[in-house]
Amino acid sequence: MKGVSWRFIGSLDTFVLSLLVTGNAKWSVSIASIEALTKIALYYFHERGWERLHWGREAEAHWRSVAKGASWRVVATLDTFMLSWLVTGSVKTAGTIASFEILTKIALFYLHERGWKLIPWGR
Repeated sequence: MKGVSWRFIGSLDTFVLSLLVTGNAKWSVSIASIEALTKIALYYFHERGWERLHWGREAEAHWRSVAKGASWRVVATLDTFMLSWLVTGSVKTAGTIASFEILTKIALFYLHERGWKLIPWGR
């Protein structure tokens, strides 16, 4: 449920940012809906890659978590950039959407994690 709620929030954020940057609802829906699918696949492969990487696993080091989070943000932002470029045809527009997304996704993810800490469900 946590992953589903994050994907909903993440896609909604992409929709809103795309709409604010482009002013085009059709493009925004396209970017956000395609992204919902690509992010699921990319996250799966990102997780598999990190499972095969053994450094930092001894005690699940904090730096491993930071590196994993940073590498995911790079992959996810590149995905948003490429989809935005594909849909809008503009590198500048895609760059603007992806740049804003770095900031909003980090803040939203933090809030999402803190919110889930308050829910005793599944513990």
